[in-house]
Amino acid sequence: MKATLIISVYDNIPFLRAVLDSLQWQTEQDFEVIISEDAEHEDMARFVASHPFLQPHQHLTQPDTGWRKELALNRAVEAAQSDWLVFIDGDCLLHPHFMEEHIRMAADDVVVAGKRVRLPQSLTERLLAGQMDVRDVPRALFRQLFTGRVSHIEEALYVPSDSLPGRLFPSRQAHSLTGCNMSVSRQALRLINGFDEDYNRPAIGEDVDLLWRLRGMGVRLASVRNRAVQYHLWHPASWADQSENQALMRQRQAENQYICKNGIQKL
Repeated sequence: MKATLIISVYDNIPFLRAVLDSLQWQTEQDFEVIISEDAEHEDMARFVASHPFLQPHQHLTQPDTGWRKELALNRAVEAAQSDWLVFIDGDCLLHPHFMEEHIRMAADDVVVAGKRVRLPQSLTERLLAGQMDVRDVPRALFRQLFTGRVSHIEEALYVPSDSLPGRLFPSRQAHSLTGCNMSVSRQALRLINGFDEDYNRPAIGEDVDLLWRLRGMGVRLASVRNRAVQYHLWHPASWADQSENQALMRQRQAENQYICKNGIQKL
């Protein structure tokens, strides 16, 4: 297989169903799917077991004892059957060329960053109700271009890498890494011992911390903005205080600790 798609989930089955439905339209189908659940809910297990996957798949679970996404991600990295790993969240639908564009960037010395379009509540409800699928989203977004109800709508424009515009104009530069739309080789992750499991609150540990450590080991940041387009389903904001994680990252940076101690291996 050319890649492994790792989908981080907790307990939202309707969202995951919509995400998995978007996979059937992928122009590149040579990949496996790992459902990386930071819990072990029975209803999620039943759903995954009954879903008609087109790709090989695995469902990884762990006891629900609080935020341990980094542990779940490390377990997925080790379970993956390919060396190119694409990471998304269970509330992000994929444009039909998403996997193709991420796989096109595969290399051991890069971590690839994309962005996401935040869908309005109205489109999210239609997608969840099965009244439209991911192929209908670009036209629906265009109709709402001037309403101001779509966040980061500029990220919705898809420019194929192999088109004339794509060859003439490089992908828009990425300055940061977002955990719900990124890809990297397993070899690069092993250079830094994977995700730091000392981050036990949301945000930073799954992407921001990862990026500075990868860069410290010589891995460069590449972009798939307007290439690997992603649609984020609307849901109420669940913002968490990041001060604890920020303090931990500053401590790691002060020590130039690119290789975490509590990662894939326990050092």
